[in-house]
Amino acid sequence: MTATELRLDADRLLPPDPGVRALARRLYEHVADLPILSPHGHVDARVLLDDAAFADPATLLISPDHYVFRLLHAAGAPLSELGVGQAALTESAARTAWGWLCRRWNVFAGTPVRQWLEAELVEIFGVSSRPSAASADALYDQVADCLSRPEFRPRALFERFGIEVLATTDDPADDLAAHAALRDDPGFTARVIPTFRPDRYLDPSAAGWSRAVAALGHAAGAEVGDYRGYLAALEDRRRHFIAQGAVSADHGCIDAQSEPLGAAEAERIFAAALLGQATAAEATAFRRSMLSEMARMSCDDGLVMTVHPGVLRNHHEPTFARFGPDAGNDIGVGLEFTRALRPLLNRYGTHPNLHLVLFTVDETLFSREIAPLAGFYPSVYAGAPWWFLDAPEAIRRYRAAVTETAGFTRTSGFIDDTRAFCSIPARHDMSRRIDAGYLAGLAAEHRIAEDEAFEIAHTLTADNPRHVFKL
Repeated sequence: MTATELRLDADRLLPPDPGVRALARRLYEHVADLPILSPHGHVDARVLLDDAAFADPATLLISPDHYVFRLLHAAGAPLSELGVGQAALTESAARTAWGWLCRRWNVFAGTPVRQWLEAELVEIFGVSSRPSAASADALYDQVADCLSRPEFRPRALFERFGIEVLATTDDPADDLAAHAALRDDPGFTARVIPTFRPDRYLDPSAAGWSRAVAALGHAAGAEVGDYRGYLAALEDRRRHFIAQGAVSADHGCIDAQSEPLGAAEAERIFAAALLGQATAAEATAFRRSMLSEMARMSCDDGLVMTVHPGVLRNHHEPTFARFGPDAGNDIGVGLEFTRALRPLLNRYGTHPNLHLVLFTVDETLFSREIAPLAGFYPSVYAGAPWWFLDAPEAIRRYRAAVTETAGFTRTSGFIDDTRAFCSIPARHDMSRRIDAGYLAGLAAEHRIAEDEAFEIAHTLTADNPRHVFKL
């Protein structure tokens, strides 16, 4: 390969030992073409409903993908020049953003982002030249030309990617009209399902919480002036989501504390919070109690409960003020699960309806807390490496940390968690390659039989996500 050439090696990410690599290659081929199950992501359902051509290369590959633009920002690119927070870009602005990507291509070396971008450029758009300042305009023109063709519209790519199920992330007050229209469209047969994301309705300290509760009540057609009505409204909206195909409720709380309040205390804090009079400690206690309430509701209605705490959102306040949320500056903080979830699990941990999937951005939690919890509680599953951990070495460490305590069946299956539509197949392909290599290593050490390795590869790719997320 020349210095200016871009291509993908067929054995990328597989083990370097020739014998182990040969088995890993066969394991990967066994699962490479299985349908993609994406039970947690952020692609807007309206993209598939409208099926409009993507506007330009930058708004497809850069501005929706915080993994891409945050590193470019760290390397000196202003977010305003990367299209962040902008609904549409002029051609000049799109070329400016694209130029930043090509000129700063080196900042992605060694990162999973480079792997995803290379796979997108080569496998989707047929790019064969490495991004650089010299190649920027030609690559932009090549990708833009592709986007003008019918086979590169969202639905055509969706089918080409082999996506069977795609979950979105949605506000509880959303009417889910786009999901209903897709479900009723005879020309679209795949499953695009909503996910119930109630965080801003559960935390009285969140800006605009009282207005959000009022909107929730309006959507549910319920009176939410008291705690009982508020709970009823949440339960009603969960039923609405289930009717539109939802299988899970997603919780991105700052911690996993779950100590429940008594009914009278919860009512008192709720009433004070509506008046803006709840203290910070009371608001925190209410939020933590509502995590247990969400588990109770999941036991009642069967929605899978995913919990991914430990992230401080919008770390850089000036960026949040100008560009809003999801601008690449969410940063992990320390937390623990064992004590935090004990109240919830004491009540609901053995309930047959509860599937509780735990995600973390702190690798130390995999072996110390998550795997032991998943290895005892029938409701608990170890969520796949997520966010900054969905990288080759982190995925390998996850497998080593979790498998010895909880095995393979207590894990969730891969989660792409992306707004960047074209990165979905690249992310799932990376996971399949890494798992193939891990299983090949176990077989080479005679810790599992070869035929068992093939069964487990299928389990990790297809069976686990279907079971864990009730697909």
